[in-house]
Amino acid sequence: MKLAFIGGGNMGEAMLAAILEKGLSTAENVTVSDISEPRRRYLKQKYGITVTGDNRQAAVESDVVVLAIKPQQLAEAMSGLSGRLHAAQLVLSIVAGAGTGTLCRGLGHNRVIRVMPNTPAQIGEGISVWTATAEVSEEQKAQAAAILGAMGRQVYVTDERYLDMATAVSGSGPAYVFLFAEALTSAAVDIGLPDDMARELALETVLGSARFMQGSDRPPAELRRMVTSPGGTTAAALARLEKGQFTELIKQAVRAAYERAKELGN
Repeated sequence: MKLAFIGGGNMGEAMLAAILEKGLSTAENVTVSDISEPRRRYLKQKYGITVTGDNRQAAVESDVVVLAIKPQQLAEAMSGLSGRLHAAQLVLSIVAGAGTGTLCRGLGHNRVIRVMPNTPAQIGEGISVWTATAEVSEEQKAQAAAILGAMGRQVYVTDERYLDMATAVSGSGPAYVFLFAEALTSAAVDIGLPDDMARELALETVLGSARFMQGSDRPPAELRRMVTSPGGTTAAALARLEKGQFTELIKQAVRAAYERAKELGN
C-alpha cells in the first residue's frame, strides 16, 4: 500500500508510526508532505520515508492520501490537489470539522473517508470513529479499518452525523479527563500531599479506574455504587460533586462541544 501524508504533525506521525510498526506499508512506500523543512528532516531521519514540500508530488502515485493538516490549511491543500487525484485513489481525512461533502467538493473527488481520531491514538490507545462515501470500495474500507485499528480501536458508522457527536465525546474527551486529573492533583496538594505524590496518585487512579471499567461487564453506575459505602468518605465526596451539578456540567460541556463541531462543519 502506497501512502501519501499531507501534513506530518503529531497525529499524522502517530498514524505513520503505527502503519510502519504493524507492517501495513514500508518506508519506501510512504511520502510525507509538510510545509516545515525541519519537520520533514525529522520525519525522514526517524522513519526513512520520502519527504517533500509539494502536496501534488506526494499524492501522485499513492493508493491512499491522508489529509493530516490543520483546518485552516485545508482550503489551500484541497485547491492544490483538486483535479490531480485519479479516480481509484482513496482520500482519508483526519481534519477536524471537515465533512465528506466539503472534502468531495474541494478535491473534485468522491472516494473519501472522514475520521475522528483522538489524542491517545498517539500511543496506540485511541479510538477512531469514521465514515465513508458510497464510492469507497469494500477493499478500501478494509484498508482504512486496518490503518485506524493500528492506532487503537475503530468504529465505522454509516451516518456521518455521528462524527460530530463523537467529536464531542471521544475527540474532546481526553481533555475532560486531563482536566479531572489536573483538578484531582490540585485537590490532593491542597490537603497536604507533596506535588509528585499527588500527581502519581491522581494519574494512577484515573488509569486504573479506566482499565477496571474496561475489564468489567458492569456499567459505570454500578461500579460507582459498588465502591460507595453509605455514610463513607466516597459518599461524602460524590454528594459534594452532585451538589455542584457535576453530571449536568458534563452534559453541558459535551453539548457545547457538539454544537461547536456542527458549526465548524458548516
